[in-house]
Amino acid sequence: MTERADVLLVPPAVAPDGDDPLTHLLFALKHEGMNLQAAILALKKIPAQSVAQAFQRSPSSGYARIACYLWEIANGQRLEDLPPAVGAYEKLFDEASFVTDRTQRDSRWRVDFNGIGSPSYCISVRRTPALVAMLEADVLGQVEEFVSSIDKGILDRAVRGAYLSETDNSYAIEREKPSASKAEAFANLLSRAHDAESISESYLVALQNLAVSNPLDQADGFRGEQNRLRNEMRGALGVTYLPPPPELVQSVMDAVMALCNDRESKIDALVRGSLASFAFVFAHPFMDGNGRLSRFLFHKVACADPRLANGLVLPVSMAMKRNERDYLAALQSFSKPSRAFWDVTFISDDQIYEDFRGQPEIYRYWDATACVEFGLRMADEALQRDLRQEMDFLRRFDVVYQAINDAVDMNNNDLVLVARTIAEKGDLSNNRTKQLIAKGHDPALVRAAIDAALEALADMDEKGDG
Repeated sequence: MTERADVLLVPPAVAPDGDDPLTHLLFALKHEGMNLQAAILALKKIPAQSVAQAFQRSPSSGYARIACYLWEIANGQRLEDLPPAVGAYEKLFDEASFVTDRTQRDSRWRVDFNGIGSPSYCISVRRTPALVAMLEADVLGQVEEFVSSIDKGILDRAVRGAYLSETDNSYAIEREKPSASKAEAFANLLSRAHDAESISESYLVALQNLAVSNPLDQADGFRGEQNRLRNEMRGALGVTYLPPPPELVQSVMDAVMALCNDRESKIDALVRGSLASFAFVFAHPFMDGNGRLSRFLFHKVACADPRLANGLVLPVSMAMKRNERDYLAALQSFSKPSRAFWDVTFISDDQIYEDFRGQPEIYRYWDATACVEFGLRMADEALQRDLRQEMDFLRRFDVVYQAINDAVDMNNNDLVLVARTIAEKGDLSNNRTKQLIAKGHDPALVRAAIDAALEALADMDEKGDG
């Protein structure tokens, strides 16, 4: 067999004979690995008798036992009058190929469920080379090591800066500029990421009311109507994503909340944070505010890891804003295929009718590999670029501020502006210098301030503290 991109080439001598769906499913389980959504959907259409006969022919076959195990999940029925399963326990997901969690053992079929979530809601994450490399980089370990080397006073200021940048960029992703009250509300929301409170519907409703300032858009529970995402195009083509129908929202959200609250999980905290964030936004349980809350949930889940201590959050929204095209691609890895299962009839901008032709399983069993890869990349970028640069800026600012303050007598407002500019840019522009002189500062005083700042920075860089 030969793998090429998304295709597995099978020699005719190896390929299954005939068109029997179960034969093809068993062949796929053996040679292609687990695609849980496809397996569940296929088994909903395969008669119980076919699965039972395959098992009776070989009660020790791991693939036959997995087929029986999944058939009962898919159909909500029990296969009766069969001999006991025998043989070693079979793991549902190959641990070398997938990110797996702790085992939930099924003694009837001798199958170990080791997926992310539960048998009724399971997210798949493939161990691609890129994902494995990012896990081995151990971003949270790097965060812990970096933070341990930082003065607590600077760390506290960096935390406040991270809240501010995370607030601004979380709104900016949605093309909004928050008012002062909105920004303060969302920053207060971020401060709750380290709380130990479990996530529930009432908890999420309270957060949604904080994140959404318009009383008309504030929720009192999960939505009971169909939501949709639209772009600038008119007509049905303008509807880009349709989340689960209202009757599925509660069951999907119960699973998402269980994922968020599972502190016994053995999965990397940043992987879990990415999963929680994307699972929430794909469920879209509210009519407004879902994007902001999804990014908050990343922090809520990731911050359960003790290596993110002292109230610190990784400013991932800043990284996402710089990588919006990749963020959209991660979202579309789920939204595009699921959109194909909806018929949309456009009457007018205010009259759009949606008909879900798919199966609930598309919202319960999905592949989050692209989403997790993106989430890990953004966490790493937030550390390497944003957090480290912020800490470096604060150290440089303190050195410059002190040097200017010791050298000249300048009012605090101008002193801060000059120190911030030189710390950021390494010098003061001619234009800014002229502005200070125009305000009444003596040219010699301004020059002395600049010289003192540059000398302090040079000394700092020479010592290797910059």
